[in-house]
Amino acid sequence: MFFDNRITELAEQAEERAQSRFREIDKLIDHNQWKVIRAFQKHKVSDYHFAGSTGYGYNDRGREVLDLVYADVFGAEAALVRPHFASGTHTISTALFGVLRPGDKLLYITGTPYDTLHKVIGKPGDGKGSLADFGIGYGEVALTSDGSPDWDAIRIALQDGDVKVVGIQRSRGYDWRRSFTVEQIGQMVRFVKEINPNLVVFVDNCYGEFTEELEPPQVGVDLIAGSLIKNPGGGIASTGGYIAGRRELVELAAYRHTAPGIGGEVGAMLGATHSMYQGLFLAPHMVGQAVKGAVLAAALFEGLGFETSPAWNEVRTDLIQAIRFTSAEHLVTFVQGIQRAAAVDAHVVPEPWDMPGYEHPVIMAAGTFIQGGSLELSADAPIREPYIAYMQGGLTYAHAKFGVLTALQNMINHHLL
Repeated sequence: MFFDNRITELAEQAEERAQSRFREIDKLIDHNQWKVIRAFQKHKVSDYHFAGSTGYGYNDRGREVLDLVYADVFGAEAALVRPHFASGTHTISTALFGVLRPGDKLLYITGTPYDTLHKVIGKPGDGKGSLADFGIGYGEVALTSDGSPDWDAIRIALQDGDVKVVGIQRSRGYDWRRSFTVEQIGQMVRFVKEINPNLVVFVDNCYGEFTEELEPPQVGVDLIAGSLIKNPGGGIASTGGYIAGRRELVELAAYRHTAPGIGGEVGAMLGATHSMYQGLFLAPHMVGQAVKGAVLAAALFEGLGFETSPAWNEVRTDLIQAIRFTSAEHLVTFVQGIQRAAAVDAHVVPEPWDMPGYEHPVIMAAGTFIQGGSLELSADAPIREPYIAYMQGGLTYAHAKFGVLTALQNMINHHLL
């Protein structure tokens, strides 16, 4: 595909403006890459750890060491890393069901969580096996108008003695708000623990891994969960998720994942171990490439007069680049342009559809080698006002750049720019 001269000139200008940010991202890549390598070295990872296992998977040393490596990388006491997690939502659900009991309450202090978690939370007596169906209460504290935690409202909500788990969503989800940095998460942890040190603080870490030097357990978070087809899988792991944090909480999650008394001691890895190790090794670099692509997208669209979040020169704590459009047509055309830039399924034209787990029709550009792999170049959006596209990923900066330019060209071709 050939791009209009106007687009290539804008891209060159945006890249020139972003050079200082790119240098900062390169330093971050070095830090996180070295951190991962040191964890591999500490646990003496060898090629025999890559062997598969079958049946019960007893004494699978590769699986055991992978858990140890993840725990070190994320600054946690323990970790559970398995290909059997079907998605980030499945992994988060496992963690929450692991630590909550009937009569307990889950309180989210970062507003309404991501759409796919709504069915996990559920409604009393819904018969779906949700948290509510098991008699587990739920509450949430809305963010302030500027997207900050509402400290006074949180303090009041925590007076409810049933609250056992405080939930934090690191990433913006489908909201026009800033994602929370690890430093901000640490502030939330300190605030909550001052009120009740026995509360369990849980963080949905999806999209955030390796975008900063620190991870949430390093600032006091008790438990985190994420998906391997996002950041930590490095674009290599074909499925799976991870849970990390305090040892006793990870053990409870492992009992939910398999069965009480069995936990993480079993589970055949089915040949996935090699890709999970290699994906983790590659993850810091791949995440850095995606973050650079997001910076470029922000710089380009800001130059064209669109509102973006974060701005190209703002601090980033996840992969997601939000771009606000003025109509559903703009939104759909942008997402379809991202699809046209894919190496896989570029000929497919995405259309909005009623995707399971979402409350509005969603359009998704996902020409990926791993289905749903959002560390790869992708974009999605609910078709609702305000019309915001959420772009993420790009295993190489060159592909992310190609995607942004193709989306712009598609909008020009449809006379929308």
